[in-house]
Amino acid sequence: MAPRFIRNLVPQREAKAGSRTLWQALKTVTFVQWLQLFTGWVAWSCDAIDFFSVSLTGTLLDKQFGKDNTQLTTAITLTLLFRSIGAVLFGVMSDRFGRKWPLVINLSLVSVFSLATGFVQTFKQFLAVRALFGVAMGGIWGLAASTALENLPVEVRGLASGLLQEGYAVGYLFAAVVDLYLVPETGNNWRALFWTGSGISAFAAVLRAITPESEVFLRAKAIEKAKGTDTSKKTKIFVHETKEMLKQHWKLCIYAVLLMTGFNFLSHGSQDLYPIYLETSKGIGTRDATIATIIGNCGAIVGGAFAGWGSQYIGRRLTIVICCVLVGAFIPLWILPSGFSALAAGAFCIQIGVQGAWGVIPIFLAEISPPAFRATFPGVAYQLGNMVSSASSQIEARGGDNFTLSNGQPNYAPVQGIFIGVVTAFVLLITIVGPEKHAARFEKHKTAFEEGGADDDAVLEDEYASGSASDPERRPTEVEEVHEKRSQESLST
Repeated sequence: MAPRFIRNLVPQREAKAGSRTLWQALKTVTFVQWLQLFTGWVAWSCDAIDFFSVSLTGTLLDKQFGKDNTQLTTAITLTLLFRSIGAVLFGVMSDRFGRKWPLVINLSLVSVFSLATGFVQTFKQFLAVRALFGVAMGGIWGLAASTALENLPVEVRGLASGLLQEGYAVGYLFAAVVDLYLVPETGNNWRALFWTGSGISAFAAVLRAITPESEVFLRAKAIEKAKGTDTSKKTKIFVHETKEMLKQHWKLCIYAVLLMTGFNFLSHGSQDLYPIYLETSKGIGTRDATIATIIGNCGAIVGGAFAGWGSQYIGRRLTIVICCVLVGAFIPLWILPSGFSALAAGAFCIQIGVQGAWGVIPIFLAEISPPAFRATFPGVAYQLGNMVSSASSQIEARGGDNFTLSNGQPNYAPVQGIFIGVVTAFVLLITIVGPEKHAARFEKHKTAFEEGGADDDAVLEDEYASGSASDPERRPTEVEEVHEKRSQESLST
């Protein structure tokens, strides 16, 4: 008989507790909920546009600053290192003050630093601005995910998760198209791409400013106002509840960081150096390398959307496992060919697996998170994983220097193949042994500024730890009743 953690890869709740089909649930989604999902998606797309502008203009930046590929990847590493700072700052602001204005401020800063990147004159200035950009970038994901997902019906969240996450691929794709058609036509060269990204981020900030606040957060604020809790009391409660959350969930925190370390190694290892890898190791021209990047991101969008949707039925972890198997299967097609068509096909196929697994992550992290900290916990875990994996492009760049081609150019292909293979195996293992809280109704729990919020978080974890999470007969009855009772108690206070 298979071990329990293998048997539990397929959760039973959806078939038992789900009284509506996906189509029925979609028809109940309001205009405001669609707008909140779209706003989160746009914010995450802007993140990708600004981040991948460095990768796409790598050759031009080398010429501008007189640096090689290994030195240029320092800018990528610094951005990833500083993202965890932004995740903490903006995540705490969001869980304490709401989803709306922290994200508006966050997007505005992203716009400012992306604009500033286009005006730098020296490599030191470039590194400094990209580090500051990393702080601003770090807050986007957690705030965008909580904005997009927490107000949607449970049955829709898997699909929404995939759509949200692949905003990143769409942003990369958009940046690649701008790099392909706009950059060569402008006298400002690579700077035009950063200025374009800045303008889109500013638009996203305005869009979020006119989009209503999260209904879940507004309801919690109304309850606390009725109780007579003032701002100073809310802050004290927030600090207290944060400490309690860390005491109760420290093991979960460690697990989430390890998981996101693997995932960030997987995505950045397969994306950040890819255009440079095609140009340097495969002799592909800059234009064709950009087209191959676009094709790869089309695969990412397909994989993320389908995996997010499928995870609603077969479970989050099993979907990730299947996607990891696909990544391993397509590594040879990704690194062995020398022609454009085969390399582009390899990029398409491997990104189906990589971003398919990623498409599950927004809802997976939201479900396993302490519910009162749905912006802080996923965002910080994500960006701490980013920090640990920040040197992925430098590892590949330095490794490529040790595998030279006959023309003396670095050969990144074997390094990337080995790197992605090892990382995929790690993600597969840590996913299998981890927890899953499939279709958890986290929106019914207290927020972080409500007294007892951390204790409320523990209820959900205790239910899963006690076995109710894996018992298909208890999940739709007792667990749902507990959540509903606690929600009604809060509303009637």
